[in-house]
Amino acid sequence: MSPAPLDPVDPLAPLAPLVLVHGHPFDHTMWNPQIEAFSATRQVIAPDLRGYGTSPAALDTATPLSRFARDIEELLDEARVESCVLAGLSMGGQIVMEYCQRFPERVRGVVLADTFPAPETPEGRLARNAMADRLLAEGMGGYADEVLAKMVAPYADASVKAHVHRMMTTTDPRGAAAALRGRAQRPDYRLLLTRLAVPALVVVGADDEFTPVSDAEAMHAALPDSTLHVIEQAAHLPNLERPAEFNRALAGFLATRIDPAPDPAP
Repeated sequence: MSPAPLDPVDPLAPLAPLVLVHGHPFDHTMWNPQIEAFSATRQVIAPDLRGYGTSPAALDTATPLSRFARDIEELLDEARVESCVLAGLSMGGQIVMEYCQRFPERVRGVVLADTFPAPETPEGRLARNAMADRLLAEGMGGYADEVLAKMVAPYADASVKAHVHRMMTTTDPRGAAAALRGRAQRPDYRLLLTRLAVPALVVVGADDEFTPVSDAEAMHAALPDSTLHVIEQAAHLPNLERPAEFNRALAGFLATRIDPAPDPAP
């Protein structure tokens, strides 16, 4: 028997709230261009995840994606948001997938940016746990220096590079390590994507080495109702590297696939 699809939420007015879920090892300021662009017309919620930014560092040694998803549910309860569009980048995209699995009735649409749904491999589990040990022992500085050229393209604006480096180096190593150990336990979301009956926007930087275009194409093919947008001249953080193009893609998705159409003039 084929699994039943996850039911979409009926459209509601006013415009759908937009929840922005940042990646690792960043904080909510990763979404500054989107907060500025969309908060004038709709409710935008961009939290610091547990252990990142201004949120307290995790007390547990591992923060699984399910814990992050429950945190978002609690945040939406506090904000009295019944349903929303969830947008996540990299780890944030995997948190969005986990949220869709646990709380599908609250999801009106998803944006999956520079992420992938496959489960962690045995080699990946070892690497993530080893990196967690390293961050706890050494701090974030060496890691940030090493990965900056992959997080953003070498030709990215200097101010973007500085912002990304600053987010990484100011992240609490305890929060970053706990998230890495949690992601080492990551399940397989590929079947979930085939059952997701809400509209989806898949976005990826053309030069992303962490989650290449092929990963985005596979998600687009698996999703029943999706749009794929590849952003040229960008790597793993196209929302910061090419914010105008990212915002155009997101605005078009919200306007055509999520928000209610205006009533026709009498």
